[in-house]
Amino acid sequence: MTVLDPVSTNSDYTDNVYSGKQDHRAQVCAILEQEGSIPQHLIDTEVDWFYNVLGLDDMYFMLEAPTAVARHLTSLYGSQLSSAGQDNLISVTFQTRHESGAVFIHNSVPGVSKTEGPHFEQMIDAEYLDISVPQKAYRVESYRSRGKVSKSLDASLRTYFVNACDFVNPTPEGDAVNDIAQVSDRTFLAKATPHVLDLYGGVIAKVLCRSGPVIVSDELPNGGYRLVIGYRQRSTQGFYSAMSDLYHYYSMYSSRKYVEQFSNGVTIISLYLDLAKHAKKLTHSGAGSSSTSSNASPVLSAAIPHASIDECVAQIKKEASLLFCIPNTPFQTLFKTGELSVQEAVYANVGWIFAQHFLNRLGSEYATLAEILDPNDATDVEVLAKLKKRLRQETFTRELVLDILLRHRELIKDLYAHFAHVHYVSADSGSAVSKVADRLKADLHVSLSMTRLQDQEPLSSDELRLKITRVTTNDHDAMVMRALLDFNEHVLKTNFYQPTKVALSFRMDPGFLPAIEYPTKPYGLFLIIGNEFRGFHVRFQDVARGGIRIVRSRNAEAFSINQRTLFDENYSLASTQHRKNKDIPEGGSKGTILLNPDAQDKPFVAFEKYVDAMLDLLLTGETPGIKNRLVDRLGHNEILFFGPDEGTAGYMDWASQHARKRGAPFWKAFTTGKSQTLGGIPHDTYGMTTRSVHQYVLGIIRQLGLDESECTKLQTGGPDGDLGSNEIKISHDCTTAIVDGSGVLYDPQGIDRAELARLADARQMIQEFDTSKLSSDGFRVLVDDFQITLPDGTHVQDGLSFRNTFHVNPLAAADFFVPCGGRPESIDINNVGKLFDADGTARFKYVVEGANLFFTQDARLRLEKAGVHLFKDASANKGGVTSSSLEVLAALSLTDDEFGRLMCKQSDGSLPAFYQEYVAGVQNAIEANAAREFECLWNESKATGKS
Repeated sequence: MTVLDPVSTNSDYTDNVYSGKQDHRAQVCAILEQEGSIPQHLIDTEVDWFYNVLGLDDMYFMLEAPTAVARHLTSLYGSQLSSAGQDNLISVTFQTRHESGAVFIHNSVPGVSKTEGPHFEQMIDAEYLDISVPQKAYRVESYRSRGKVSKSLDASLRTYFVNACDFVNPTPEGDAVNDIAQVSDRTFLAKATPHVLDLYGGVIAKVLCRSGPVIVSDELPNGGYRLVIGYRQRSTQGFYSAMSDLYHYYSMYSSRKYVEQFSNGVTIISLYLDLAKHAKKLTHSGAGSSSTSSNASPVLSAAIPHASIDECVAQIKKEASLLFCIPNTPFQTLFKTGELSVQEAVYANVGWIFAQHFLNRLGSEYATLAEILDPNDATDVEVLAKLKKRLRQETFTRELVLDILLRHRELIKDLYAHFAHVHYVSADSGSAVSKVADRLKADLHVSLSMTRLQDQEPLSSDELRLKITRVTTNDHDAMVMRALLDFNEHVLKTNFYQPTKVALSFRMDPGFLPAIEYPTKPYGLFLIIGNEFRGFHVRFQDVARGGIRIVRSRNAEAFSINQRTLFDENYSLASTQHRKNKDIPEGGSKGTILLNPDAQDKPFVAFEKYVDAMLDLLLTGETPGIKNRLVDRLGHNEILFFGPDEGTAGYMDWASQHARKRGAPFWKAFTTGKSQTLGGIPHDTYGMTTRSVHQYVLGIIRQLGLDESECTKLQTGGPDGDLGSNEIKISHDCTTAIVDGSGVLYDPQGIDRAELARLADARQMIQEFDTSKLSSDGFRVLVDDFQITLPDGTHVQDGLSFRNTFHVNPLAAADFFVPCGGRPESIDINNVGKLFDADGTARFKYVVEGANLFFTQDARLRLEKAGVHLFKDASANKGGVTSSSLEVLAALSLTDDEFGRLMCKQSDGSLPAFYQEYVAGVQNAIEANAAREFECLWNESKATGKS
């Protein structure tokens, strides 16, 4: 049985006391005597040492059976024998997994991270903590033994006890969400003192109303510190193990630590910290019982040997927020070994990502070739396109850039110091050394300013360029390191040093973009990096609007492709949006969020972090210790307007309300396409985008005297999407093929329209289509299908490849091709030839480009030259931007009271008459604008003879 002792002097949890420990010990002795692995005359001595001297927490003996303890003791004895005279080689690792948790044990030197052997904390993160949600969560208790593994080795045993939670109220609602007695695990409630319950209750309340981690600390009676960190479940990954690396970096160790889960979706980590023996150079500074200081040095290249515990804890609290954003990077080992600080490691990771996207990969030779070749010659254009694609793919791979950075660690330190000098302190006047040193001396003890900045100022940009040239051994290395310097010089504002944040955001001056790749310079550029994603936002004038899209990757190869093309896609989408917006006052913008390979199931988490990190740069921080004022090299405020796009249509309400929660005065207009409850005009509900696209289809039919019902059509983008579903609902053609995320649906006799309408109403993919409604010549091939034979005898090796290339398959021929979804540049100069039969006849007569950037400009010209009537995305797909602009007009024009009364769905579910009239007016404006532009383009084409 378990006996709960009063709270100890070092912990606010009741101690684990096992009343059956002596009987447990006797059983272990009996097992060892029977096995004979340990000499009989040593058994009592070894067992007594293990039970009473080593200082293992009693929870170990409560949870481990005597047979398991005997096995552990025998292994430890054998390890000591085999390492006699070589105590530094002793390695102890045990693990036991059970249905509701696990036990892990390893030897551990206080204040030192393990770089070899099993990494149990990373396992605990990946297998238990990262996946914890209220429906299935795990708590952790971890203890360090008070004794050492051997007399000469300064290593103790670290134990981890992982157990599934048993919540008092698994599904709290209303006031119960904030009641710690309701949302806690039963074991935690039995062990926690009233003080801990009160402390954790306060942390939970802050977590539920704030983005990012909540971090508090207090001094313990024994001179150590307790650090408590609360955050929302699944909002970070690998954080538990990363925190160990962080406090080890400052030569601190934990005597015990706990991870508690709560059924309201909150996780709390509690660490009991002290300085390791080799770090206790100074006496405790005794700075009170509640440490709230967040002032800490921005530049630390190694653990500081003479820092007091107060100073180390203050630094850890500041950097915990940085680790929360990016817990693990490819530079983690350098952080563990002390070669890079956490700031330097995270900065290097940011630089690695920046270099992947923005190295000038084409070079002067490409520019010369582009000037020589004829841009109007299809062959020349094709040569340039292929060359550009190869240069971008092969010149600097992710692996090559990483290898170069890992080889130039000292340059990383110099470049980070250059970055920190600008963004940690104001750089308006005075010398670099005086600014940084004065700030450090004012805010910190002298011991924490023992950094590279103490003796000399950070290198200037020119000095860094010279050093990069001198240190690097080849042009590739120099180009990569200069890319980090470009990054430093063009960051105008960043939340890197905000005390609390959920992702890193950087407002960039776009001046670094090479004109040969990006001929039109954007007005503004943002880079956002989170644990689950990387993302961009590009706009072409100050007041601009455009959607935010989620980019998913089905596998590692798809991620690699998406990663290489992400910024180019974002730039092109924003540029297209800018041309679309000629009917409204705002310019064009676009945002992209690329999910990491292991975060494909976390689109909303990524979107939340993307938005919150952007708000860090748009709003002035006013809460010291939570949101501070930033160094602002931009010099003026900015307002961004977000809209729905692929994968984000359902997130607009949250973004608007989050902006309101954070005090943004523009919250009503921050997002468009919101629900009617918030006064939004949902694009999909009212078919706003489709109303514009379909006007071009109707215009062609009208001008050429066609019968829509007899026209065949290929459509990419299925009944589950906004544009695809509304195109099905609004059209009356003979659709022969639909391609969506689930596969390909084809019927040369025409796909059953009633069944398509059913799917469109339900927003379901074609995988839900009733195949009994297909003709004998029809088929459905899903992406997960293999070895399929089509009705005409064609063999399909795998459904994924078939889906990805069906738009260039000979079966895809139709009168109309209306892309309503699909990846940008699906048709380019390299594959446009597949849209022609052997005799040179195009398989489509009319193309209305509903999906943005589905065709490259080179491919469009090739089709138009062959006589295809093609209307590009910038003209056809702009109903959504008109709707969004008019939605914002209402939000900005009306007072909060008027807006709620005239534009928002009422409590009885009714829509105000004003709202209904306003929406009808928006629809009419979209259709009228599209019809007028179609007529203008058609008449101009007839008059000039040009497409």
